[in-house]
Amino acid sequence: MDLDKTILLDIVKIEMPFGRFEGRKICDLPVSYLEWFQRKGFPKGRLGMLLQTTLVIKSNGLDDLLKPLRNKY
Repeated sequence: MDLDKTILLDIVKIEMPFGRFEGRKICDLPVSYLEWFQRKGFPKGRLGMLLQTTLVIKSNGLDDLLKPLRNKY
């Protein structure tokens, strides 16, 4: 399996490009918003994958994975 090592970096660096939380970093999106996307359908492409990954991280209490990266970026 080819692991994309930029996923976690992108989650802490990229801002939501549209919607209610436009301009907020993906890592700072509330779980309720990510769950809404899960019900309605995630956007296509990399953004959708980043949102899905963030939901998995937050839903499983793994936010600490992002802390060192958030502090750096």
